[in-house]
Amino acid sequence: MVRALLPLSSWLCYTPGKMTDERGIDSVEIGQTVRYSRTVSESDVYLFAGITGDHHPNHVNEEYMKKTRYGRRIAHGALMVGFMSAASSTFAQRIPFPVVSYGYDRIRFVRPVFPGDTITVTYRVTEKDPDKNRCYSDITVTNQSAEVVAVATHILQFV
Repeated sequence: MVRALLPLSSWLCYTPGKMTDERGIDSVEIGQTVRYSRTVSESDVYLFAGITGDHHPNHVNEEYMKKTRYGRRIAHGALMVGFMSAASSTFAQRIPFPVVSYGYDRIRFVRPVFPGDTITVTYRVTEKDPDKNRCYSDITVTNQSAEVVAVATHILQFV
């Protein structure tokens, strides 16, 4: 059974291997929104560097970064994509049908994120494509000062 975070009265049941007449895309509405927030820690940056092998001085060398316009280390942009994924997973868990991420388009890192910043990812459904059984969502990541630090479009595929 798929874990759903909808009120019991609005749950639709999905049993793996069992076909229903309902289409998953019909359970999604334009404008549905989820948010995911967290403070980006030193550990997040170093663990991400270790997992990915991205030990660029931008992320792990404070002295190197003091000489740049940022003046200090910045978090990996791909770490922000990971937080985008956390928001999309939160949304997907509320859909009582199986879905997969079909990918992210137009990812942009428009401002730096520093260790200690608190980011909020806002994930909002903007388009449905019933013919392809997909929905599209705009993702905006802001920092504690409400400055946009990253944006993307996410594609969710019903399977």
